Amino acid sequence: MVVAAPPGRPRGEIRVPGTDVVKSQRLRELREFLMSRRARVTPAEAGLPDGGPRRRTPGLRREEVAVLAGVGASWYQWLEQGRDISVSPQVLDAVARVLRLSNAERRHLYVLAGLNPPAPEVAPERRDMCEGLRRLIDTWMPYPAHIMDMYYNCVLYNDAAAVVLGMRADRTRNCLIDFFTDPLYRSRSRSWERNARSVVAQFRAAYAARPDDEGYRAVLEQVSEASEEFTALWNERDVEEPGQVRKELVHPLVGLLCVESTALQVPARPDLTIVLHTPLEEANTAAKLEWLASPQGRRGAMYPVAG
Repeated sequence: MVVAAPPGRPRGEIRVPGTDVVKSQRLRELREFLMSRRARVTPAEAGLPDGGPRRRTPGLRREEVAVLAGVGASWYQWLEQGRDISVSPQVLDAVARVLRLSNAERRHLYVLAGLNPPAPEVAPERRDMCEGLRRLIDTWMPYPAHIMDMYYNCVLYNDAAAVVLGMRADRTRNCLIDFFTDPLYRSRSRSWERNARSVVAQFRAAYAARPDDEGYRAVLEQVSEASEEFTALWNERDVEEPGQVRKELVHPLVGLLCVESTALQVPARPDLTIVLHTPLEEANTAAKLEWLASPQGRRGAMYPVAG
């Protein structure tokens, strides 16, 4: 179907919302957002006198926000009016502090102001989520699942991860280091060489986002000292985002298992990654995993088996 061009517009010309329109919408949203956040902060919460019954503004006044943030009153007025002015992360952080913004709101403020948002942080009230995440990976049974922190340290794993992947309390500490140094996992993984490159490339991407983080640096030093294979792959400087990885494992009791691991992140806990393993339609993998989780399979796993 051919759509006729409106009068005055050349035939075949398609109008696409320009950057000016998008920018205008963003600045209008910035204005509404700042006004709504300012209205909910009382003078008492900001450490100011409440002004008594004569005060008409429900929250802070613009000039009060400016003084508390250490910026000019005119500049803050222009910011809240959605004018196209220059802003810096330092000033936005000062405004966010005065307006008592949450981590998510602070990132939203950066986006509306046209700056790259800071890295996500864990809100204090969301730090205690481990019980819920434990229920999540236990519900994934009989399929393997584990959770690791931003440095690849193993936080939690379910029973299937112990039986299939060889995770165990006396050994499993850091998933990256274990991938290169754990002889049990290495002996079971038929796809180790193929997946090693992706594992290193994903760690480089995470490390590059926080180059000054001592936690990443410590892991890098430890795994580099422990594995020449890691060092060789690290020097290739490949970068890859986490996603889905095919794994082929040979379990001593049931033989070949073909699974697909998927890395998921919970926005409320950006420091954690949930890794779920889904059986593929090969080698009767789903049935084998169900058997390994059954009482009979668990009894079989109690006895020492090579590999």
